[in-house]
Amino acid sequence: MAAVPFQAVVFDNDGLLLDTEEAWTRAEETLFERRGRRFTIEHKRFIIGSSRAVAASKLETMLDLPGQGEPLMDELHELVMEEALKGVPPRPGAIDLLDALGAAGTPLGLASNSSREFVERTLSTAGLLNGRFGCVISADDVENPKPAPDLYLAACRELGADPAACAALEDSPPGVASAAAAGLFVIAVPYFPDQTVPGASLLAGSLADRDVAAALGLHE
Repeated sequence: MAAVPFQAVVFDNDGLLLDTEEAWTRAEETLFERRGRRFTIEHKRFIIGSSRAVAASKLETMLDLPGQGEPLMDELHELVMEEALKGVPPRPGAIDLLDALGAAGTPLGLASNSSREFVERTLSTAGLLNGRFGCVISADDVENPKPAPDLYLAACRELGADPAACAALEDSPPGVASAAAAGLFVIAVPYFPDQTVPGASLLAGSLADRDVAAALGLHE
């Protein structure tokens, strides 16, 4: 196996490494149902990848409840934490890619726009809170979440790596924007296959794509 061309590789969590979006969708559907509304795929596309503050504003708009964003987000957090207990499966190719990078000796990090409580619960239920990652950075750990570069800069700093010599794997436009702003090589694997993710260095259909392995130097 050839040497990996990056000093470190940093993964997003929600919708990229783990299929937490199913848990989020069930929670979002419940939140809307409690208010006599139906959560649609258009709503999902609108909110996916958003930071807490941005999601709060979007929920106010979608539910016609101005000024209620923070209470809505608190309620949604409680719902999704319960949903996460039901299990959060890895996305296709995620475990194999982690294994291959680990075998190559590549330092790995995780940078998530979610709260630390949610990140640790989902990693734990998926069996990944076990030392695979040299650092786990959540939205609670930085001043400005994605699309600002803070999360990726913090992850690279914790890993002792130059952002310009690191790769990021992302599934949403805010995440891609964050990693690109931090100077990383960005591999985008959109949660919605037809979603536009400007700023990515490489676009792939899944983490199992040969193009992803090739870009990360994981040739047979």
